[in-house]
This record gives sequence, C-alpha cells and structure tokens, in this order.
Amino acid sequence: MLELDVYGTLVAASAVLLLGQQLLKRVRWLAAYTIPEPVVGGLLAAVLMLILRNGFDFQVRYDTSLSAPLMLTFFASIGLNANLASLRKGGRPLMIFLGVVVGFLVLQNVTGLLLALAFGQSPFFGLLAGSIALSGGHGTGAAWGHVFAEQYGVESATEIALACATFGLILGGVLGGPVAKFLIRRVTLPAAGAQEAAVDDTFENPHNVRLITAPAMIETLALISICLLAGQAIARMLTGSLLELPAFVCVLFVGVLLRNGLSAVGWYDVFERAVSVLGNVSLALFLAMALMTLRLWELSALALPLLGLLFGQALMMVAYAIFVTFRVLGRNYDAAVIAAGHCGFGLGATPTAIANMQAVTERFGTSHLAFLVVPMVGAFFIDIANAIVIKLFLALPFFSG
Repeated sequence: MLELDVYGTLVAASAVLLLGQQLLKRVRWLAAYTIPEPVVGGLLAAVLMLILRNGFDFQVRYDTSLSAPLMLTFFASIGLNANLASLRKGGRPLMIFLGVVVGFLVLQNVTGLLLALAFGQSPFFGLLAGSIALSGGHGTGAAWGHVFAEQYGVESATEIALACATFGLILGGVLGGPVAKFLIRRVTLPAAGAQEAAVDDTFENPHNVRLITAPAMIETLALISICLLAGQAIARMLTGSLLELPAFVCVLFVGVLLRNGLSAVGWYDVFERAVSVLGNVSLALFLAMALMTLRLWELSALALPLLGLLFGQALMMVAYAIFVTFRVLGRNYDAAVIAAGHCGFGLGATPTAIANMQAVTERFGTSHLAFLVVPMVGAFFIDIANAIVIKLFLALPFFSG
C-alpha cells in the first residue's frame, strides 16, 4: 500500500486535472459531450485504483484533509460573488427555478419510494436514494444516514447514503453535458457580442486571463478566511436545532452578508476577479479529489435493487431536465445551460453543476442567467427546501415507528 500525505494528495489531484485537460483535447467524443475536466481525470484515476486493487492487490491511501476546506472555499466564493443587486435582475427566473427544483425534490422521493417498494426494499432505502443523498449530497446523506440508523434502526444507512451520493456525483457530471448538447440543438446560440460582455463574470469563463494584483489576492483570502471561520461557528451553533444547516450553507450565507454589507456601507468592494480565480481553483481540486478517491469496489458491492433504483433516478433526472426544467425556464440557451446544471446538483452536488455549466459555456457561449440562479438555488435554497421535504415525507404513515 502507498500512503500519500496531504502534499502528495495535492500533487495527485493536480495531475488528475492535467490528465483531464489533455484527454479532453485529444479525445474528440469527450469534448463533444462537454464532460468536465475533473470528472474525466478523476474517474480514470478511480478506475485505475480499482484495477490495481483487484489485479495486483495494491492500494493508494490519500490524505483528503484539504477536501473540506476546498469545498468551503468554493462556496465562500459563490457567496462573495452574490451581488444582491444583480440577484434582483434575475428575481423571476430565480423563483421559477426554485419552484422547479422543489417539484423535483418531491418527485425524486416519490420515485425512490416507488422503486424501493417495487424491489421489495424498505421505504427508507427509497428516501436515502432520493433527495437525501442525490440532491443533498454526501454531507446531507451522512447526516440523515446517522439519523435513520439511530432513530429508525436502518442497517448500514450511512454507507448506503454515501454510496448513493457517490454514484450520483458520477452521473451528475457525466449526464449534464449530453443533456445540454441535446437541448442546444433546439435553441439559438448567444451572439459573440453577448459573450464578450460577460467575460469578467464569476465562474462563467474559468480559463479567461484575469489581471490580479497581490494586494487584491491577499484581501480576497482574508474575506474567504472570515467566511470559513464564521460559517463553521454558525453551523456549530445551529447543530441540533430546527434551523440546523450544513456548514457550506452557513459559509455561503456569511459570504453573501459580508460582500453586500461591506458594499452597502461603502467600506470595501469585493474584487470579483480574484474571488472567481480562487473559487474555480478550489472547485476543480475538490472535484478531482472527490472522484479520484472513490472506492469503486464498494460501489460494486451494492445490492442489485439499489443499483436499479439509482439508474431509475438517473433516467428520471434526465427526463425532468429536458421536459420540465428546460421548458419552464423558457426553451432557450440559458434554459439549456440551467438544465445541465440541474443534472449536476439534482444527482450530485453544486460543484458538479458549476463544472457542467462551465464545460457547456466554454464551448457554446456564456450564460449569465444560469450562473446567477443555479449557484444560489443549488448551494443555498435547495438545502432548506430539501430539509422541509424530507421531514414531510418522514411524517407519512409507513415511516412511523
């Protein structure tokens, strides 16, 4: 066994990203389906680890202590880029998309319950493989898995939730691009002038050259550090209360308050270029680490009914993105990019949604609206809505006792 410390893991994650970049340049069909670089490189690394383990009895153990700070840094950057004045511009689409997402949360749990019962499984499996692990991600899945195990006596609930979240992370990154490509054939692409106008906006163009000074970078690091410190403190304070939220939601919320509060009193204007660069780097490294450390041999041990249930959820996500998300949001290019993002966080996580949209917009043109509404809904509103939906489902008669 090879054990990598935190620096070795960082080198491995960087190598995975570079591998993904080169594969997208050289393998035409990967670029054609706009699969994000971290997903390409990370999955290849995970498959290699599976071959080494099963074929040569060799394993690599990573130190993933940087993974959580990278994820929180990404969400802090979303909060610091959330200009409430800009959010007002996309107010109606934001509320429409939030309604679409809430409807999907309900449908995702109904689908999970029906498939679980069809396979003769516990209805708790249906919720775990529904919005808890898929829309909720690893953090929500682990939290509710512990609750199911302690309060309802569901065996291996946490392991099942994490396996479902991992499976969803893979499919969320793989399916977003093909869905967007299918939809983009039916819309008019943005004009070149529109692409130029959005060059400096947040996460829309991660490969654009941005002029950044050392003082601006230091100031941005200070703001992000404050977001992480205050967000973690708030999350700990809310633990066990009715308002309990994941740490990343609290970090994002602090970022929103910090950016808009400082601007309102005229003390400081956030340097968005530095924020977007740090956010994009953190996003890429977080996804690379999450995927390259997948233990695929544990996924292969999942029971066939659970795999069937998860594939059913993936098909439902694709159908919902095409026939509901795309149509309700206006059947235009922005709607196609948002649909790709919805596949990302509907099955995986908000970082996957952002990576999906970046892969699409790099090829077909920017979508300012998509990068306005998806991060706020996917990283903030969805966790509040999901908590309410899950508790309502647990109030159903067959979950009692």
